[in-house]
Amino acid sequence: MIDRYSRPKMKSVWSEHNKYDKWLAVELAVCEAWTETGVIPEKDMEKLRKASYDFDLMNEIFEKTRHDMTAFTRSITENLGDEGRWIHLGLTSSDVIDTAQSLQMTEAAELLLNEVVSLRDTLRLKATEYKNTLMIGRTHGIHAEPTTFGLKLAIWWDEMNRHEGRLKSAKAQISVGKISGAVGTHATITPSIEESVCKKLGLNVAPISNQIIQRDRYANFVSTLALIAASLEKFATEIRSLQRTEVREAEEPFGEGQTGSSAMPHKRNPELSERICGLARLIRGFSVTALENVALWHERDISHSSAERIVLPDSCLALDYILSVFNYVMEGLRVYPERMMENIESTRGIVFSQRVLLDLVEQGGLSREKAYGIVQKNAMKSWDEKLDFRELILAEEDVTSSLDPSKIAQLFDYKYYTRFVDETFDRAGI
Repeated sequence: MIDRYSRPKMKSVWSEHNKYDKWLAVELAVCEAWTETGVIPEKDMEKLRKASYDFDLMNEIFEKTRHDMTAFTRSITENLGDEGRWIHLGLTSSDVIDTAQSLQMTEAAELLLNEVVSLRDTLRLKATEYKNTLMIGRTHGIHAEPTTFGLKLAIWWDEMNRHEGRLKSAKAQISVGKISGAVGTHATITPSIEESVCKKLGLNVAPISNQIIQRDRYANFVSTLALIAASLEKFATEIRSLQRTEVREAEEPFGEGQTGSSAMPHKRNPELSERICGLARLIRGFSVTALENVALWHERDISHSSAERIVLPDSCLALDYILSVFNYVMEGLRVYPERMMENIESTRGIVFSQRVLLDLVEQGGLSREKAYGIVQKNAMKSWDEKLDFRELILAEEDVTSSLDPSKIAQLFDYKYYTRFVDETFDRAGI
């Protein structure tokens, strides 16, 4: 991932040095386990605990071997004596690589969980703040009935709650180690060693493995990241729509000195939300690659390896970034309640069409079909002739003859649409 979209903590997790630090941690944990069983003498283990890899030497060796694990182990043993023979004892490359990668993914998942919780908390505060702020609800992009901005944000909050659960589950699935040898039979390294190593590293044991940790675990993890990104795109798309000039009910924060266009000084574009949408699409693409990596030849091939060097770090880096960006957007969101009410009123009361329809059926005793026809006729007249729907209804003989004229005006009370907002918030746990 380019630096522009890489935040320091997540970048550190996926750095080359952190990767090789994890490789070394796995190698030494295996040596400790062999020492506990009496295979490695304690005096040798004392020296091994001080072992380190030489990054420059490793790269030099790699140019000859073209194998990163042999280059890594030789960069360690070059600076050791006879005790170096214990490094990588009974292991295959994937024992180290996959187990270390699990440690990296677990670290990344923790950072992502923190960002998910942070955004969820921001959404909760904003949902509560705008709980009763009326705005028009839109279906198919067309005015429907009033809702509240708080309810819209409460839906997002609830969605992020689900994502927290999904991410915790995905983290548990990738927090496993595999120390089972060349094709997973434990022929060269016992199950007890594997259990000891994983315990030392804070991982669970993959109950059964071949040469690798199975990639359905990885696919589930990356797919979970893609699903979170899809929700962020959904939220950001709504912000973009609300910021359109014709709507202008909410806007991204816009700092002093910020510019929206090189040509048009008046521009305030939803560029952060657009950036979120773009990177969310990237993460969804990574999920497809992760799914395709599930199927490998026999006990393992290497077709997944090159792809994972990109999709695992970049999906984590991109999601970490857009989570933080959207949290910033929501914290500084400009909300315009007066404009929301202007937009509600811009259709001159036709939002009350269903309320009139229901009252004609329930109180007026009309059939649904007749009541619908009466209301639709007046609603279309309001649309086409730019007349106030409420005035048309109050002048409609079929309505006044069916309903109590003194109560018809009560049908046009906006509070009708917010009467269950508190109950909804309580049910959701906000």
